[in-house]
Amino acid sequence: MTAGDLVLPKARTGRRRATKAGKQLHAGPVTYVALIVFALVSLAPLVWTAVAASRTDRRLAQAPPPLWFGGNLFKNLEAAWDQAGLGTAMLNSLIVAGTITVSTVVFSTLAGFAFAKLRFRFSGLLLLLTIGTMMIPPQLAVVPLYLWMSDLGWSNQLQTVILPSLVTAFGTFFMRQYLVQALPTELIEAARVDGASSLRVVWHVVFPAARPAMAVLGLLTFVFAWNDFLWPIIALNQQNPTVQVALNALGTGYVPDQAVIMAGALLGTLPLLIAFLLFGKQIVGGIMQGAIKG
Repeated sequence: MTAGDLVLPKARTGRRRATKAGKQLHAGPVTYVALIVFALVSLAPLVWTAVAASRTDRRLAQAPPPLWFGGNLFKNLEAAWDQAGLGTAMLNSLIVAGTITVSTVVFSTLAGFAFAKLRFRFSGLLLLLTIGTMMIPPQLAVVPLYLWMSDLGWSNQLQTVILPSLVTAFGTFFMRQYLVQALPTELIEAARVDGASSLRVVWHVVFPAARPAMAVLGLLTFVFAWNDFLWPIIALNQQNPTVQVALNALGTGYVPDQAVIMAGALLGTLPLLIAFLLFGKQIVGGIMQGAIKG
């Protein structure tokens, strides 16, 4: 028996173990049932909104409630669009949510990079103060914020909604936590040795490394800005509303039409669904890439 004969069984055993470890796992029936139940529960509110939007207000008041679509969907959608002025409102929401998303992603990435990789005085204290602002209820800032915007002469203007949300403490903390692990310090030092300026390091090193987290933060910020209601209803009026402020007008009146309200809610949700259908693959891929790097 030679030395090669002694090594061969161990090598074969190692290959079998590696093959077994790398074998693709398959979901069982229980997994499929759980996923189907979760999907149905998650989609139930959206489906019910569409069903209610396709019915009449009288039918919605009857018992049992309707469980399938009716024939008044497009009629109710047109009524909601005209009554709430959703054309102008959607354009305003797109401007507000888009501006807030871009600024939050960029500024939060820059601040997160500074807290994660740069050394400067009182960095720990500043990070602690930044995180501490997340503990303050936003309702407490409504009155002083409104007085500040009034002093600037921005009442009922879109910048009143945009300015307070240009950067968030959550976005800064989120990007800082990601960049601590995803961005090697050696990579930054190598770029410095090659003569790269700070701006070039940020553009060619930091932003590519942070792209997965930026995609996730961008989606979360866009959804939050699009659905925000408290501050826009205080800062804006019905002549220059966002979608949520415009939809609030559908619920006024002596006898609100519930079917038209549901149709307006469905119209206000469609842009978010379209955005997720268009960019969902890239966002999920960014999450998975970030998880692998972490």
